[in-house]
Amino acid sequence: MIPATTSQTVGPYFSIGTHLLLRSDLAWPGALGEPFTLKGRVLDANRKPVPDALIEVWQANAAGKYSHPEDNQNKPIDPAFWGFGRVATDENGAFQITSIKPGAVPGPDGTTQAPHLEISIFMRGLLTRLTTRLYFPDEPANAYDPILNLVPAPRRQTIIAKRREGGVLHWDVLLQGDDETVFFDV
Repeated sequence: MIPATTSQTVGPYFSIGTHLLLRSDLAWPGALGEPFTLKGRVLDANRKPVPDALIEVWQANAAGKYSHPEDNQNKPIDPAFWGFGRVATDENGAFQITSIKPGAVPGPDGTTQAPHLEISIFMRGLLTRLTTRLYFPDEPANAYDPILNLVPAPRRQTIIAKRREGGVLHWDVLLQGDDETVFFDV
């Protein structure tokens, strides 16, 4: 095996050409479901902004069906729903996406997963993406989600958005340190 070198990491110039792939709106006008706006920041161990990260989001539609050919659930497809997006952080590490709240999706061993967003983070210095989830605040199904319940109770708050004025959801990604965001091995 050949060892990785700095030239094999994601950055520092990974943003070249990715602007064509950015999409901050995961749903078009007329999409079924409860709309939301998510705002947050990507912060390093010293809580300094990461100005060149890329946030990738996948999610199910309001009925709980992914816009992907491998999702063979007998649930409706919403033609006004994209279900995938990518946003870059700005110089303050900030990002924003708009979408609709997803429905519940099947989980392991016949369980049901609470509404959530699947999130990947790409940035300079990483050999592989960071993978996490974002759950909705005040969601009763969170108590039964099989993946969320794998996370120790005191750490769950790092992957549950906070509700702000005007229906905006807020979530900061902390890459290291106290209250580091929970990341999953995939």
